Amino acid sequence: MTCQKTSHTFTKIAFKPLHTNLFNIVLISFFLTLGCGNLYSQEIKTKKTPLPAVKQTDKPVKPEITVTDTIKLDTVRPKKTFLDGKVRYVAKDYAKIDQKKKTITLYNEAELYYKDVELKSGIIVLDYDKDEVYAGRIRDSAGVLTQYPNFKQGASEVQPDSIRFNFKTKKALIYNSRTEQGEFKIKAAVTKKENDSVYFLKGARFTTSKDIDNPEYYFQTNKVKFIPGKKVITGLTNMVIADVPTPIALPFAYFPMSQEKSVSGIIIPSYNDSNTRGFSLQNMGYYFALSDNYDLTVLGDYYTNGSYAMRFESAYATRYKYRGNINVRFENLINSERGYPDYSKQNIYNIQWSHSKDTKSNPNSTFSASVNMGSSKYFKQSINQANVGSNLNNTLSSSISYNKTFNTIPQARISLTATHSQNTQTEQITMTLPTLQASIDRVYPFVGKDGVKKGFIKNINLQYNLSGKNNITTTDSLFFKPQMFRDAQIGMQHSIPLSTNFKIFKYFSAGASTNYQETWVTKTIDRSYDTSQSKVVDRTVNGFDAFRTYNFSTNLGTTIYGTFNFGADKRIQSIRHVMRPSITYAYTPSFEKYYNNYTVDASGIITNSYTRFENGVYGAPSKDNSNIVGFSLSNTFEAKVRDSDSTKTEPKKIMLLNNLNFNTSYNFDADGKQVLAWQPVLVSGGTQFFDNKMNVNFGATLDPYAIDNSGTRINTFNIDNGGSLFRLTSANVTMNYSFSNKGGKEENKQSERNGGRKDDLFGTNTDLNDTRNSQFANEEGDDEENVITEFFNSKIPWDMTMAYSLTYSNVNRESKITGNSIMISANMDITPKWKGGVSTGYDFVQKGVTFTQFRFERDLLSWRMAFNWSPLGTNSNWNFFIGIKSGVLSDIKWNKRSTSNR
Repeated sequence: MTCQKTSHTFTKIAFKPLHTNLFNIVLISFFLTLGCGNLYSQEIKTKKTPLPAVKQTDKPVKPEITVTDTIKLDTVRPKKTFLDGKVRYVAKDYAKIDQKKKTITLYNEAELYYKDVELKSGIIVLDYDKDEVYAGRIRDSAGVLTQYPNFKQGASEVQPDSIRFNFKTKKALIYNSRTEQGEFKIKAAVTKKENDSVYFLKGARFTTSKDIDNPEYYFQTNKVKFIPGKKVITGLTNMVIADVPTPIALPFAYFPMSQEKSVSGIIIPSYNDSNTRGFSLQNMGYYFALSDNYDLTVLGDYYTNGSYAMRFESAYATRYKYRGNINVRFENLINSERGYPDYSKQNIYNIQWSHSKDTKSNPNSTFSASVNMGSSKYFKQSINQANVGSNLNNTLSSSISYNKTFNTIPQARISLTATHSQNTQTEQITMTLPTLQASIDRVYPFVGKDGVKKGFIKNINLQYNLSGKNNITTTDSLFFKPQMFRDAQIGMQHSIPLSTNFKIFKYFSAGASTNYQETWVTKTIDRSYDTSQSKVVDRTVNGFDAFRTYNFSTNLGTTIYGTFNFGADKRIQSIRHVMRPSITYAYTPSFEKYYNNYTVDASGIITNSYTRFENGVYGAPSKDNSNIVGFSLSNTFEAKVRDSDSTKTEPKKIMLLNNLNFNTSYNFDADGKQVLAWQPVLVSGGTQFFDNKMNVNFGATLDPYAIDNSGTRINTFNIDNGGSLFRLTSANVTMNYSFSNKGGKEENKQSERNGGRKDDLFGTNTDLNDTRNSQFANEEGDDEENVITEFFNSKIPWDMTMAYSLTYSNVNRESKITGNSIMISANMDITPKWKGGVSTGYDFVQKGVTFTQFRFERDLLSWRMAFNWSPLGTNSNWNFFIGIKSGVLSDIKWNKRSTSNR
């Protein structure tokens, strides 16, 4: 006889008298004889005491039974209940329970939820005796297998043909699984889930293609160890393109798949060759994911002729505080070979830094930086930059500034700014290291308790400003060398402006101001005639010195409105003309006391004068009186036009002329020889057309005086010399027109940062460190499909930018067009997968084509192919790239380019 296990539990046995005491003893002996005492959680023992003799006349005697509490752990552990969590399930057709087979079958749109496991499939079979679940597809009415399983556990999700999973061991057997890990998509014929963190795959393919079942490319391997969120390790791996195996294979492969935003790793270089520098490895390096707040990329190039380059790039950010990036580039360039006449060697570098502070962190202080400095020839000769816009630009500029506001009464402000300006043609550099600006807000000493500022007296206000400069002018060859700092000009200037404004005759606004300035310098000059050198020399005098100046100015202006009505039934109902004339008067006395005399030859006769403050950082005091009245007139023209939409009752406002300005001045102290009384009239204006898409700006200079045969202005009006009232000496017109049939076009930000243009009239910027980004900046990441509406009628996105410039010069009666050029840039989606673009122009004066670039790009789904070509000039070059878009496989690429003729 065998004993069956039971789920009952006996914690204590206390025998009570039934019919006889003998019955209790027999019952205990029966269980002990069968050996079933080990089924319980306690062990029962009896105390052996002799039983008294039983007499016929005696009553039954109750035996003494002592139950002890000596409990042992059973050697056979009780079986755990099925599953230790709540199971929820649902099915569209039925849920069938088979008690004999101990299974639950869910059919059609079946779903099962247990702890962190979610399973959806056509059919699900739960075997609660084996603690296993099976899921697979079902056939529809046409016999097609549908409703693929979807198994999700935590962050891992698998979409196989069928799956078998054990709840206790966490092991699974998966057939034709499909899963996504970051940018990777993995499909395997058979997958064995060893535990929560390790998978073994057989007959696997992985790709970054959107369609895992029919990818345009994939990597085929037979053995894979897959650790979700960490890495993929494979055996022999072969690259397959369009289901055709390629010769590209690796004996093993390792792919990091960290859940972190970035992972450190090696950057695979690209191979290239050059006729001037030989074979090369470019952009080899390492990416350091130092933290969530900053990183570092180190890149290098090496050419077989000895040329090399190094680049350090870092981006940093702290949420709600600041963000920025810094790039440091250095190149050692060698042309030809040592011993040849064209051999040359030079070092070039470039430093870029961009920093911005979040205003939310501290509204009372700001810090920003925009730095672009380095060798003047960097963008012209760099072997890793193809940025023609920066190459054609002649200026590099930088600015670093800090501003702080003190919430005092009156409020005070302070700022420190370091600036840099570099002419890449002359290689001259001007820097301020730094400029200090401090000011105290305006104080109105005559305002009453009511705070009303009205009238001449109550509007009187004064202010205090402080400015300090350390100005440096140098060249590329002396940059950051001791002489650069020795030549620095240091100074400080204090100013106290006093001003007021008031109304005259209700319609005129008047103002008056006076300004006191005190200038401190640390260097002056002593000019004298050196008999040994027979020339005038300047000697620098180091030491503190100062000069003081003051001036006075006043102004009067008004606004005049004029409206020309043509009738409500007219297309143009009215035109509004707004004029703002103003007159200003400024007087600065002579500060001749700061001037000294010197001789210009050995005769000893004083023939000239100078001030020791010449070439100072804040200039020098004026020797002559300045007594000038200025005239200006600004105009705007606006029209009311009946709207073409008949449902609208209000007319539409159109700006005809944004501005039309006239400016000139008259000098009361002009001598009529060196200085003429009237200054030329400057005319400027601008307007917009075609819904503000075309900007037109123009300017002209009108001189009232005539010139002599040598081209010098004479004190004779042009009209008195047989000419017109004004002589047109120069004029210019510029037009910019941008239009598109798609959304707004992104600016060429990197080109602008390098010192080039915002637009792509000079081509697009190409940083050869990473050519995975699209040449068409606003197209990158745009997944909008081009919908074909009719046969031969498709939506074709395009954009175009045009710039026209015309310059006329007649300073010396030459009367000729000195500049006449047009530039055009156009981009178009030739097909839904092909993009093309061109930047070109023509110079009508030089009669030649200006910079020209052709751009083509092919969207190969997971891949991108690009080609750009600049066929003309010293910047002629071409570049071809094909590679995978995904950053995970960015090293799988082929990049071939030529070197420019520079």
